[in-house]
Amino acid sequence: MCTSLISNRNKTIVGWNLDLLNMECKVTAQSERVYISVKTQEEGWLPLFGANNRGEFIAMPTCWPHDGRSDPSGEESTSIIMLDIELLLGRKTFEQVLIEAKAGRVHSEKGITYQAQLSDGKGNVLQIVPGQGYIYKEKPLYSVLINFSPFKGEREKHPWMGLDRYNKAVEMLEQADDDFDVRDCFEILKSTSQSVCPTVVSMVFDVTENTVYWCENQRWDNVVCKRMER
Repeated sequence: MCTSLISNRNKTIVGWNLDLLNMECKVTAQSERVYISVKTQEEGWLPLFGANNRGEFIAMPTCWPHDGRSDPSGEESTSIIMLDIELLLGRKTFEQVLIEAKAGRVHSEKGITYQAQLSDGKGNVLQIVPGQGYIYKEKPLYSVLINFSPFKGEREKHPWMGLDRYNKAVEMLEQADDDFDVRDCFEILKSTSQSVCPTVVSMVFDVTENTVYWCENQRWDNVVCKRMER
């Protein structure tokens, strides 16, 4: 599930809802990055979503329905999970990830299609759907990625595609003022939060201030923040 959004107005503001069912997660706040890790049986804790002090944000919603073209093919390519982790941890740059996406050298996991919405400190956006392609947007007014492929839109229906959440986020971003800020972003995240596959972490990144805000389990009145060192 999950909701990812970016707004470029007076400030660059990034929002992220992590919707997770029957899995453990935790938020780690460091001087160079703030991220959400998810515990997996195979790899243990993986840092999969969040921001770093270069101004980059990594979001990786699941794409429904699964598309077999995203499965590993045996050819030389990189897992979208490892690519996102390396960007989050500063081992790759946004530009290097863009090169990988342009070359079509990105795959997902067998049987599940993960996609990514990545943004840099300038507000540029890169969407990657393994097996389908990439979309690069140079500082768009806003960008939203939910749980369906931007290359397919409404053509493939799925109960978890989240079209209602997408439409709500787009509507609120369309109506937003130039002073769109952290509080406004949380309002969108609140409006697109879920209970069936519950929203467990809601995170907002004020890129201009290099500060990350988050709350857990939809406790909207209990937001904490961390300003990262540049």
